[in-house]
Amino acid sequence: ASPACTELEVVMLDWLGQMLGLPEQFLARSGGEGGGVIQGTASEATLVALLGAKSRTMQRVKEEHPEWTDTDILSKLVGYCNKQAHSSVERAGLLGGVKLRSLKPDDKRRLRGDILKEAMDEDIRKGLIPFYVVATLGTTSSCTFDALDEIGELCAARDVWLHVDAAYAGSAFICPEYRYLMKGIEKADSFNFNPHKWLLVNFDCSAMWLKQPRWIVDAFNVDPLYLKHDQQGSAPDYRHWQIPLGRRFRALKLWFVLRLYGVENLQKHIRKHIALAHLFERLCISDQRFEIFEEVTMGLVCFRLKGDNDLNEELLRRINGRGKIHLVPSKIDDVYFLRLAICSRFSEES
Repeated sequence: ASPACTELEVVMLDWLGQMLGLPEQFLARSGGEGGGVIQGTASEATLVALLGAKSRTMQRVKEEHPEWTDTDILSKLVGYCNKQAHSSVERAGLLGGVKLRSLKPDDKRRLRGDILKEAMDEDIRKGLIPFYVVATLGTTSSCTFDALDEIGELCAARDVWLHVDAAYAGSAFICPEYRYLMKGIEKADSFNFNPHKWLLVNFDCSAMWLKQPRWIVDAFNVDPLYLKHDQQGSAPDYRHWQIPLGRRFRALKLWFVLRLYGVENLQKHIRKHIALAHLFERLCISDQRFEIFEEVTMGLVCFRLKGDNDLNEELLRRINGRGKIHLVPSKIDDVYFLRLAICSRFSEES
């Protein structure tokens, strides 16, 4: 009922995909079946991808074992993510009614191919069926990047759906110098990032691309007469690409931002924030009292006072209590640290 809404969304996600340097098979303009859609949040995209993966695997397993019931197959499905992945990944497993394993990453907090392979092999021995993997590019706690290339190779070899969650860090891929961090993206089945986090678009606008949306459509499609229309098949029916049926005209605000700033100014915005993060990193290093907890790659600096956790908790209480700056803490392997995220357009060196 709203063709302009759909048409602009198709074009905007192609533009945005080109800005990021996404492989052509994710874009509608490639003429293949791939394309993008705007979800409300990254959590929603993770769940949508999981449901598509579930539907694809169930169909494959049914062909191999026609005697198995849906319940038999469902009880065997298992998905995987980094222990440092966002809590919404675990939640997608709960909502999707499948087992999801959080794997312990390597010492740099990255999920690696060998760690994943070991977990999959162990589960296959138990008679389970690996069906879904979430690779995180820019974890919430410390903005580390899973080894996408290694994970992608394994998933492709085993016909397991690979979803890439780059909710925060994905915006930086509009700068060519950061694209090395998404090496292996061509092996993914779906990719998602939030322009509403770091690309100056107002909440909510979460961009998701799918190589084969038909699995999502297949999982979500109920077509009563009152929703049928004459144009079926001529354009994407976005209600089948998401959880709610109704949708807002989110492509409009993406178009306004791209039009207002242009690609170069958006790149400047990202580069400035990353430069400010490195400035803060240098200030911490030059002060004997502080230490950097994790390597700084994007606009996030993880730092702490040298000393125990209580000292850092007290510091956070004082900083947030003043109400001038708001910091969010995190804890990895029982070490409590503070996180400074540069995300306002008004942050300056001064």
